[in-house]
Amino acid sequence: MVPQVPFSDYHHKRGFRLIFLFLFCALLLSITFAVILGPVKMSPFTVWKIALSHLSFLGDHIEVNWSKAQERIIWDIRLPRVLLGAVVGAGLSVVGVVIQALVRNSLADPYILGISSGSSVAATLVILFGALPFFGQYALSLGAFFGAMLALVAVYLLAQVGGRIQTTRLLLAGVAVSFIMSALTNFIVTLAPKESGIREATFWIMGSLAGAKWEYLTIPSVVVIVGLVYLLFQYRSLNILLMGEDVAATLGVNIDTLRKGLIIITSLITGTVVAVSGSIGFIGLVVPHLSRLLVGSDHKRVLPTSILIGMIVVIWSDVFARLVLAPQELPIGVVTAFFGGPFFIWLLRRSTYSFGGDSK
Repeated sequence: MVPQVPFSDYHHKRGFRLIFLFLFCALLLSITFAVILGPVKMSPFTVWKIALSHLSFLGDHIEVNWSKAQERIIWDIRLPRVLLGAVVGAGLSVVGVVIQALVRNSLADPYILGISSGSSVAATLVILFGALPFFGQYALSLGAFFGAMLALVAVYLLAQVGGRIQTTRLLLAGVAVSFIMSALTNFIVTLAPKESGIREATFWIMGSLAGAKWEYLTIPSVVVIVGLVYLLFQYRSLNILLMGEDVAATLGVNIDTLRKGLIIITSLITGTVVAVSGSIGFIGLVVPHLSRLLVGSDHKRVLPTSILIGMIVVIWSDVFARLVLAPQELPIGVVTAFFGGPFFIWLLRRSTYSFGGDSK
């Protein structure tokens, strides 16, 4: 069961609006400071002036008082990386919320259906053996996405019984496909022709935003935004799912159709995000719980709150990953696990926070 959080004054509309406004301001500040922080220091005003100068309707009205080097660092390197982190964080967080409601399990996350494992197989083939060379610089992202969709199709077919998808079979099929794909990934790595490729593949599998470019942002942004809009309109159905399938059916919800739609949308978002960032763990697991602590269990509030928190968490995780051992970088998955694990333990120890009604 998805954890239920007791009501408090914060669950009223005014409290939610204040929380949302606070998180939105925190997001803007996070984007600003994430771009500023680095070996070359920048002014916050310079960051926003450079960003706004690239907007056609404002560019002619902003005085240019920065160097070409500063513009290249901010516009070509740091800003697309930060924005890609925001897109990834939003996608993983909202998918985590939906998956937990869909399978009614507090420990579910975006990778439970084996999607990231499918991506890893294709990504290692591209990195280690140069698969899909005719796609050029997009070979890794496209390969990872195709691998994710292949894993999804396998899970989808295995989970069906008489044309219907059962939640238990869905989870078991996801676990089975994930194990198989992970075994394939390890096998491919053992056949790698050079050690440098192994390190690159391992780094990608654990999550990274290094090498982010503006052209990498278009497709993930469109897919995530469209998916988020669809899922935000499904908040009533997600609330009903928490009551159980029998109750949902009596309220007129077509469970099978709803489940298939949610699986397809969440898998598409996850596959697209994993294709550009690798597997970043704990975001889709921890952020939904943190959101419920702040705004309760109503998905009308949990979904938008999770989107903002997810953006902020991934942005700062990436900042930590690239600065803590500079000039070397850590995989983001290491950072999110390092901080996410203790947070989850603290959450488990809270007497006021229950999992499926089992509280101390």
